[in-house]
Amino acid sequence: MCLALPISSLFPFLYFMIRDLNIAKREEDIGYYAYVGSAFMFGRALTSVAWGVVADRYDRKPVIPMGTITVVIFNTLFGLSVNFWMAISTRFLLGSLNGFLGPIKAYAAEIFREEHQAIGLSTVSTAWAIGLIIGPALGGFLAEPAVKYPNTFSEGSLFGSISIPLACLFISIYAMIVTIACCWLPESLHTHSENNKPTEDSYDALESATWGSNAKEKEQESEPTSSGNLIKNWPLMSSIVVYCVFSLHDMAYSEIFSLWAVSPRIFGGLSFSTDDVGVVLAISGLSLLVFQLTLYPFVGRFLGPVMICQIAGVLSIIVLASYPFIATLSGFTLSLVLNCAYVIKNVLSFRTSPPNSNISCSFCKTKLWTNTREELLMAFL
Repeated sequence: MCLALPISSLFPFLYFMIRDLNIAKREEDIGYYAYVGSAFMFGRALTSVAWGVVADRYDRKPVIPMGTITVVIFNTLFGLSVNFWMAISTRFLLGSLNGFLGPIKAYAAEIFREEHQAIGLSTVSTAWAIGLIIGPALGGFLAEPAVKYPNTFSEGSLFGSISIPLACLFISIYAMIVTIACCWLPESLHTHSENNKPTEDSYDALESATWGSNAKEKEQESEPTSSGNLIKNWPLMSSIVVYCVFSLHDMAYSEIFSLWAVSPRIFGGLSFSTDDVGVVLAISGLSLLVFQLTLYPFVGRFLGPVMICQIAGVLSIIVLASYPFIATLSGFTLSLVLNCAYVIKNVLSFRTSPPNSNISCSFCKTKLWTNTREELLMAFL
């Protein structure tokens, strides 16, 4: 949740933040400066592998509090940004110094006993989904506090001159509590011997957390592939390519949607407030959590990973094509149709690139489902 909250809380107030920083000469140019959101992911892309190496060499446990401390410091500074370049740099540092998402999955696999590993790994993705609910709500309802809550926050206070520090402050306080709680984390079972290979139990738990009890049967049907050279490892590289394509699509959609929703009607937007955007994002996050915990295990077993990705890809095109028509609606009809469309799109996006999907699982176990990886690549590339 410490990682999901800073990511998801940004989108409801990003438009208003860029406007208040006075970097855009015209209101319709605000979208050109919205790469404040991408600075976080750019930082993560540059340092994720390095953080994984650190976690392998010095154990998982030290990496986790380092990530939460990063959220405390740089998320607070981001909320206090007084100009555009301060916002960009603090957001970039927040991403580049925050590398505990991968290690936390490995940590969850290592500290649980074999019979509880699947539950432990499922908890990681569940916490992410909860962050997708709480984050947009915080960003939407706590942005511009002097305007929304004038009896509590005056225009002359810090919260009146800067529109977003309250939301960032709440997230930073939560991250501080988590940092303190990390002092009682149990030691990881990870060992530092170079010749020691990860146990099959951890990998089986990772797969069973995603696809259920038939994951081990599918593993036995697959043939192992060489992992000596990662570049020449075709199952791994094909998985990375597919995952990157879907991640690009998902993150671009998340940022563009928020900008489009709060843009004025004269520019083709919906004229939503931060509260409205926060409600839409929170509802979609809640729906995603419910779907993941109830329907998806059965759908995954019945259809399989390739069929799910194919269906999700086709349906995503149809849903996205409906958005220009949604902009012509108003009132309750607009709210109903927009929430339904965003829920469907969010669920479809999670099916193609979730934090613990079969695609991301291939990063840590490339010999699993080799034929499925090749089928997946041929289906989309």
